[in-house]
Amino acid sequence: MRTFFLLTTVLGLLAIAQPQGRGPDGPSQPANAAPVGRGGTPAGPAYNAQSDRTVTFRFRAPSATLVQLSGDFADNPQTMTKGDDGFWTTTIGPLRPALYTYVFLVDGVRALDPASSMVATADRSPGSSMFEVKGSVAAPYSPQNVPHGSVHINYYSSAKFGHAVRMVYVYTPPGYESNRDKYPVLYLLHGAAGTESSWVTAGRANVIMDNLIAAGRAKPMIVVMPYGRPGESPAMDPFVPPLEPVQNPTGVNAFPNDVVEDVLPFVEKTYRITGKPDDRAIAGLSMGGNQSLQIGLNHLDLFHSIGAFSPVIYNRTVERDQEAALSDPNAMNKKLEVFALYVGDQDSLLDSNKSYHLLLEVKKIKHTFTVSGEGHVWRNWRDYLADFVPKLFR
Repeated sequence: MRTFFLLTTVLGLLAIAQPQGRGPDGPSQPANAAPVGRGGTPAGPAYNAQSDRTVTFRFRAPSATLVQLSGDFADNPQTMTKGDDGFWTTTIGPLRPALYTYVFLVDGVRALDPASSMVATADRSPGSSMFEVKGSVAAPYSPQNVPHGSVHINYYSSAKFGHAVRMVYVYTPPGYESNRDKYPVLYLLHGAAGTESSWVTAGRANVIMDNLIAAGRAKPMIVVMPYGRPGESPAMDPFVPPLEPVQNPTGVNAFPNDVVEDVLPFVEKTYRITGKPDDRAIAGLSMGGNQSLQIGLNHLDLFHSIGAFSPVIYNRTVERDQEAALSDPNAMNKKLEVFALYVGDQDSLLDSNKSYHLLLEVKKIKHTFTVSGEGHVWRNWRDYLADFVPKLFR
């Protein structure tokens, strides 16, 4: 049955991708054919970022009745205007210099930019296309002429999740392959809609690390990026059904993972890592931020640095969930080298993060709490990573 479904899916995609079809009135073009690039030619991405930081999008869909532009730059999809030439256009901005995500909605069907290879991967969808509004200086995530590290893709068997074969992405800093040094390590966790590749494709964590290390702002370190949900990753097998939400005894959603049981021993056996708690950090965004708090604060014998970027916080159960650490603030303060929380002032999780921050203050637990602009978006999480990493292993 799977083979039949896969065959029919592939044949359907091939039919859609044909350069020319024939309708009742003669030859016709598919709805998503030939976007127009920066130069107005049928090549290159379907957007043009101007010097005033506005961005114009053009998408050819002559048979469509409605085309919308959706992305993390706006709360709601923006309806595009159809021209006589079959191209739909719209202009957004001005936007602050950053990387943004976007997709087109063609008569309700979600479509990536077919002429762009900049794609942010996601858990159970094709992800989103990306565009950049450049600033006057190079951004932390912009590739620069500096020494570059490597990104390795590793496979391991997860005993916690029924020996499922899973992937973990591992960044090694420049010079790792040419020496025998041991390095500190950061475990970096994705959000609910991400995968083990998201911090590379959407977050550009490897580029951020290259730039920080080259500038002398961060110590050379290894960065481990695992898959954060139970079972096999859809990147391994797209037919794996999503698991039902896991809840703790109070009925609140939990985010089970195998970082401590499987990922940590596998990675620290495979790579040259010091293995000292002072040289081990954990951080993550949204769901991964919640996991970082749960793992880090309940395993202070393993992690002495914790970062939470727009973390999911269940204030009703947080004191019980983190009882091992919160019940003894003095011991916690002695062990933690870095404890940093970040959230945007337009993030839907702002209030729960503020409440958690106040709880930590009442308990006199040393930490930093940074409120930036904007909301629950990758451009914030890249900035948070670039701010957090230089604090580590000093």
